[in-house]
Amino acid sequence: MFLRHSGLWRHADFLKLWAGETISLMGSQVTLLALPLTAILTLHATSMQVGILGATGYLPMLLVSLFVGVWVDRFPRRTLLLISDLGQALLLSTVPFMALLGILQIESLYVINFLVGILTVFFGVAYQSYLPTLIETEEMVEGNSKLEASGAFAEVAGPGIAGTLVQVMTAPLALIADVVSFLVSALCLGLIRRGEPALSAGKEQVSIWSQIGEGLQVVGHNPVLRSIASCNASLNFFNILSYTVFTLYAISELHMSPALLGLTIAGGSVGALVGSFAATPAAKWFGVGRAIVGAVCLEGLGALLIPLAGGSLWLAIPMFITGRFLMGGMDLIYHINQLSLRQIRTPNNLQGRVNATIRFIAGGVVAFSSLLGGFLGTVIGLRATLFLGAGGVCLSCLWLICSPIWKITDLQPVRKGE
Repeated sequence: MFLRHSGLWRHADFLKLWAGETISLMGSQVTLLALPLTAILTLHATSMQVGILGATGYLPMLLVSLFVGVWVDRFPRRTLLLISDLGQALLLSTVPFMALLGILQIESLYVINFLVGILTVFFGVAYQSYLPTLIETEEMVEGNSKLEASGAFAEVAGPGIAGTLVQVMTAPLALIADVVSFLVSALCLGLIRRGEPALSAGKEQVSIWSQIGEGLQVVGHNPVLRSIASCNASLNFFNILSYTVFTLYAISELHMSPALLGLTIAGGSVGALVGSFAATPAAKWFGVGRAIVGAVCLEGLGALLIPLAGGSLWLAIPMFITGRFLMGGMDLIYHINQLSLRQIRTPNNLQGRVNATIRFIAGGVVAFSSLLGGFLGTVIGLRATLFLGAGGVCLSCLWLICSPIWKITDLQPVRKGE
């Protein structure tokens, strides 16, 4: 699939999209570490403030996702992607600027992260909906695998680079790397030559609420899409619950330096890269349904290793790496197969709204999870919160086991009666 003789290696416009997204994902890894570290190290934020910061970035998924799904089906998707890239570059550039002037406040980070979150929702929905208009249906699995491989590569290389940048430049200045990555991504999108299909002439006349309702109805009435949305929501909730306190736990209780933390995360994230290549073979060997369910179960096992890491730093680091290896690898196997399954089983004219609806369901819980993680980290402790999150990840597989997904053997369009 990843060899050069495959179709997408000769698809110039896809390669531009892929290159821009790969660079942007690398930059986003810097922000993922540098933004909370800006709050922790520069502004001396508490656990609760870190939780609020995380919530401001995820809250837009709940507030605007459904509306974004309609707009993505109304307006040129590449234009929305360009606006999102440029907007995020502008917003993030204000953080190092205010830090240099000595006027950066935690409230400033809340506002910036919230606005960046809105643009992230636009990009995410438009991106998944734009891909089917850029490549052929039979190339979808290959396209998703290549894009997820880029994400996995960014998870391997990005945290180490991010930790080093924070160590050398300070956390606020490290965000400049993500600003540059968004500008490069916008340039790559601007170079794409292939046009998008014309918009339906009568689409604008339909009520936005009716279109939102149609997307909700499709997901709610389809047992496969409904189970995927529920599992995604559960995984997001408990993973973010853990991630909210993860950085604080590593820094304050295990006494890791930013550079060591970044390298530790990167070492464990090799699993994500392995998972991006293993997703298709896993579906062929075990059947797509069992590959999806099994991946979630093993991801839960990996999550449990994180809070079990304690005591000596040199004992904790191998457990961190092993846990993150399992989590990253299994998450990619799950994500690639469930995304391909739902794209194949969703009518093309509903791709935007179905993507937005699943993001709304799966992402809307994240803001509450981040707030809860900050609260629990203060009340019951950081390690206990990590254990709670890991237990929830383990139980997330029940949504899939109690659905028709377990019985699906291949990635084919929906059959009568399913």
